[in-house]
Amino acid sequence: MKKVLIANRGEIAVRVVRACRDYGVRSVAVYANADIDALHARMADEAWGLDGDRPVDTYLHIEKLLDVAKRSGADAVHPGYGFLSESAAFAQAVLDAGLAWIGPTPQAIARLGDKVEARKIALKVGAPLVAGTQGPVKDAAEVLRFAEQHGLPIIIKAAFGGGGRGMKIAWRMDEVAELYASAVREATAAFGRGECFVEQFLDKPRHIEAQVIGDKHGRVVVLGTRDCSLQRRNQKLVEEAPAPFLTDEQRARIHQAAHDICAEVGYESAGTVEFLLSGGGAISFLEVNTRLQVEHPVTEQTTGLDLVVEQLRVADGLPLSITETPAPLGHAIEFRINAEDVGRGFLPTPGPVLRFDPPTGPGVRVDTGVLAGSTVPGSFDSLMAKLIVTGGSRAQALTRARRALAEFAIEGVASVLPFHRAVLDQADFIGADGFKVHTRWIETAFANDLAAAARAAPQADATLLRCAIEIDGRRMQLGLPAALLQGLATTGGAAALAPEAPVDEAAVAAPIAGNLHAWKVQDGAAVQAGDVIAVMEAMKMEMQVTAHRSGHITLQAEAGTYQSAGACIARIV
Repeated sequence: MKKVLIANRGEIAVRVVRACRDYGVRSVAVYANADIDALHARMADEAWGLDGDRPVDTYLHIEKLLDVAKRSGADAVHPGYGFLSESAAFAQAVLDAGLAWIGPTPQAIARLGDKVEARKIALKVGAPLVAGTQGPVKDAAEVLRFAEQHGLPIIIKAAFGGGGRGMKIAWRMDEVAELYASAVREATAAFGRGECFVEQFLDKPRHIEAQVIGDKHGRVVVLGTRDCSLQRRNQKLVEEAPAPFLTDEQRARIHQAAHDICAEVGYESAGTVEFLLSGGGAISFLEVNTRLQVEHPVTEQTTGLDLVVEQLRVADGLPLSITETPAPLGHAIEFRINAEDVGRGFLPTPGPVLRFDPPTGPGVRVDTGVLAGSTVPGSFDSLMAKLIVTGGSRAQALTRARRALAEFAIEGVASVLPFHRAVLDQADFIGADGFKVHTRWIETAFANDLAAAARAAPQADATLLRCAIEIDGRRMQLGLPAALLQGLATTGGAAALAPEAPVDEAAVAAPIAGNLHAWKVQDGAAVQAGDVIAVMEAMKMEMQVTAHRSGHITLQAEAGTYQSAGACIARIV
């Protein structure tokens, strides 16, 4: 390969750009309207617009991506993670277009990406499993029947997804139907398919995974384990390698199961096999992510292997540079730096990044998709960057992490930095008296008394106004940001300041910038403080809007419309 199209955005696109440079090939970035000045678009050798604002019109639009590949002369495609990275249809379309696909074969993606089929494969090779449905469920009634037969809690999971989207845990029978509907909606929005299946849910388990890499010569190597138990709404926040506090037997069992599952399908490229580990020590296969993971840097730091370059080598038909599971080189911990307000329940806070000062020094690595002056759009994932800290031992990695997190400064948007700093003082996470973190630890054991961040500045209009122009006899299309043209239209280049409006105590403010998916109450209905009145969707996740007071509600915004953070969507009097 000579030129790689990166069908993604943000920090992973930047990461792939750098790997392409190290490997000696050129890179082609793509961008949605809001990403025209994003770091990945600036860093790549070329950047091409996708002419759209929503994921479905840009990074999920197969025809547009292949068209850019053709026009740019790219001969390979790297999907990153998320978006189309686990789409067998996209992988096949890339191959059908005569391009190299930097990832597993479409057949392996289809078999392992279908969570039901993956369960069958895991059973065949002897991997441990909890009870689950034989296939995707047809409706909420079938979910209820499973819960009645096997008991609560249960987990409803998107059959063709990952990353915690389309995943809901039911603890009560009366919430099963709504959680099933919500999982279907999230799965459809994030992956284009809404099928879900159901499993027994292990209460308070750890999340352990094994990194796997395979080549086109039949070799599959497990590179080690990671612990990803520290999660919020099934979204990982902290990951570390190797997974601490495992017995030799548990680690060997996870390595063997991961190898056997991937070998069964002739796996190529990078992938991750995920497991749950109960408090009693039982291991249960969870799923296979047929792509590069967000947390891959902790494995890189503890193996000395560049996983993205290894993916490029595999796609070029070269053998793996490693033939057996390596002994870990110390310990590494990754902290996801999301644009989320911890003090407001981890609400996404899109907006302009006014300051971004990452830490440096021994054992510190920062993979970022933003800089000072960047904008975090509300249409996409909230991940801005990743802080990866490495030490000779877990204790040294924790010490360096405290120093690095203290140095890290971000302004303009809220971030999860205060949470990460607080976690490093938690005995449950430090593990001196036993590692007590589990996948619902944040919701059940973490005393979140962190202050809410200042409201983010309003986002600029990301719309591009396009027109045809001619340059040296050649017709080209010019796109200018609408906000730029609006600024030029104001007198003296600056708008007059409006007087501050009085606070409306009756107003229900949109807690986030995003889509008002649905109202849960009728106009004029009586509501009580704390009642769920609406569902909003932002950064591919659903969240509930609750009444801040009791009274009668007057709806002020229509379902299906985009709302800025703080916008009045209803009034309760």
